[in-house]
Amino acid sequence: MNIRSLVPLLSMAVLIASAPLHAQTQRKAPTLAQLTSGSPDQLRPETIRALQWFGKDYIYIDSEGLMHAEVGGAKAPKLLMSQSELLSLLGEDAKAHPAKFFLPFQLVGKDKGLLQLTYAKKHYVLDLKRRQLVSTFDQDTKGEQAFLLDPTAKHAAVVKGNNVYLAAGGQLKQLTTDGSPTIVYGQTVHQNEFGISGGLFWSPDGEYLAFYRMDQQMIAPYPLVHINARKATRQDLYYPMAGMPSHEVTLGVYELKTGKLSYMKTGMPRDKYLTNISWAPDSKEIYIAEVNREQTRMELKAYAPSSGEPLRTLFVEENAKYIEPQHPMRFVPGHPKEFIWQSRRDGYMHLYRYTTEGKLLGQITRGDWEVVDFLGFADGGETLVYSSTQQSPTNRNVYRIGLDGQRQTLLTLELGWHQAQLSPDGDYLIDTFESLKEMRQWRIVSVKTGKVVKQLKTSVDPEADYQMPEITMGMITAADGKTPLHYKLIKPLGFDPKKKYPTIVYVYNGPHAQLVQNRWHAGSAGWDLYMATLGYAVFTVDGRGSAARGADFEQVIHRQLGVNEMADQMKGVEFLKSQPWVDADRLGVYGWSYGGFMTTNLMLTHPETFKVGVAGGAVIDWSRYEVMYGERYMDSPQENPEGYKAANLALRAGDLKGRLLLIHGTIDPVVVWQHTQLFVEACVKAGTYPDYMIYPEHEHNVRGRDRVHLNETITRYFRDHL
Repeated sequence: MNIRSLVPLLSMAVLIASAPLHAQTQRKAPTLAQLTSGSPDQLRPETIRALQWFGKDYIYIDSEGLMHAEVGGAKAPKLLMSQSELLSLLGEDAKAHPAKFFLPFQLVGKDKGLLQLTYAKKHYVLDLKRRQLVSTFDQDTKGEQAFLLDPTAKHAAVVKGNNVYLAAGGQLKQLTTDGSPTIVYGQTVHQNEFGISGGLFWSPDGEYLAFYRMDQQMIAPYPLVHINARKATRQDLYYPMAGMPSHEVTLGVYELKTGKLSYMKTGMPRDKYLTNISWAPDSKEIYIAEVNREQTRMELKAYAPSSGEPLRTLFVEENAKYIEPQHPMRFVPGHPKEFIWQSRRDGYMHLYRYTTEGKLLGQITRGDWEVVDFLGFADGGETLVYSSTQQSPTNRNVYRIGLDGQRQTLLTLELGWHQAQLSPDGDYLIDTFESLKEMRQWRIVSVKTGKVVKQLKTSVDPEADYQMPEITMGMITAADGKTPLHYKLIKPLGFDPKKKYPTIVYVYNGPHAQLVQNRWHAGSAGWDLYMATLGYAVFTVDGRGSAARGADFEQVIHRQLGVNEMADQMKGVEFLKSQPWVDADRLGVYGWSYGGFMTTNLMLTHPETFKVGVAGGAVIDWSRYEVMYGERYMDSPQENPEGYKAANLALRAGDLKGRLLLIHGTIDPVVVWQHTQLFVEACVKAGTYPDYMIYPEHEHNVRGRDRVHLNETITRYFRDHL
């Protein structure tokens, strides 16, 4: 489970600067609660709730209800359905439980014209245009583990008790019978790695239901302890650790017409990873990207859904360090035997065009940048639309390109962070844009011309009446002496270059994460902004090993987690020490998850530099982390004993000299609580003295109202010791 070409260097210092401060003395400083995500007091920017395409038009929720608007013309948006109308359509059960706001929903069906929502112990499907209830499915609110409608919205796959059921017409048919805590059906597998986010897969025609079957019997249960009962209770977590037995996964396919259940004959070895499940447009074949446990080889294979027989291997991808397919096949409209495949095979994530026989028709995108999101097709399938890092790794911009790799066109001109939804016909984008200088705004963009055809909204700054710190972004050079790294620096409120300020390095620096982003507040979460209001500087650099920079940039971490990442963080420290206003005697470091590992490592490795550290949910010993992530980046402990030993921070507990606060959720299923407990035990034996804070009944992150308490705990620790 993931813990998830450059612009010319204008200078090695400030690349982008936030707007100047305005009459700071006339405004108040925000509170910690106002800057904490999930707090009821949070200063939240305005948004457009549930904004999405509805055929050629778009819909969203406002205070009146569900609104409908056209792209073109001067017509004002109109009310499509009010909350009271919605509850009336749902029936007596829903009316008996009135809701204040329009209920959350998703659009389903082949043309996304149906509205699905869950409320009052039922799943409802409505036809918005005809304003009628199409179908209802009972919800087991305590036992239901997954629910997925078929594309026709006539049937639903339901998972409860770890078994799969077929729901239709008020009837529930059980498809599997041996589901248990160790035999798990229809749910996510492989610790949510490889882009896996669910375990149910309907065929396009709704005639077949594919689902995962995960056998965990070979994994010793790991105990999570819940404390709220008078006597604490145990929950078993089947957590495969690196180098130990892993679970075995197969893919079942149920045929509705015949009632036949077949399992795809994926063969040996059984502990391979089955990822990126895809159906052919005509539902006659199902495809699986099969990754060996070593994660060095991927085979894309086709299977016959009715028999489970393997039909052919389309192609193989290999990498000497690791391979990580994360995106299923996307079939080309009008070309049912052709699909788009996303791969890092040339060192960067790009788009490739294949036939279902495995013939490569061409590489569509190429360059020293990454495709981040493939948004879909335009021009009847002859054009692809995607977002990428082509302008800069800190930006996200949207492009169109021909299926043949020609006629690439930039559609979103502003440098910043663009998140887009492509209309079903491929003619328009809903573009959500923000940057360090600009608040979030929404508009409609033409895919043909790149012109903004309609401005929808610009968010009002919720911090306009508050004193906020200055944020700058820039670049330094990595420890290899050549690679540019992006940083952000939050200066203390009322910054005076003649003063000396304590400075905190906020760190993650692991795969699948990028903290420096050209968006509002540079992607800062809020706590770091609050620390700046108290007179601290907060600095973050995305060193080698972090996301969106290509394979070579990330893979320097292979078999030696923490080594090159720390070297790059220390280059950041070198930059900080070159600033005359940074108090080099008062440097702190804080990070969570992989960042907790980095924080602890930096405190142990560079005690002369860091006076105070806070490590949340920290990995201490990678041999106790899960198989897929751990073995991808470190190989197995049997193959890489020296690498695991070097990264085992418990073995270096005696090196602790500064003040280190460890924080952990007691039922963390990602980085199990054992990690930091073992570090504390090692410190006791070594005669060193960390501080410790737990959050009972919290998982890997402390969320909701308790997050204010977490942030206050961290703040107090730095104020007390830094």
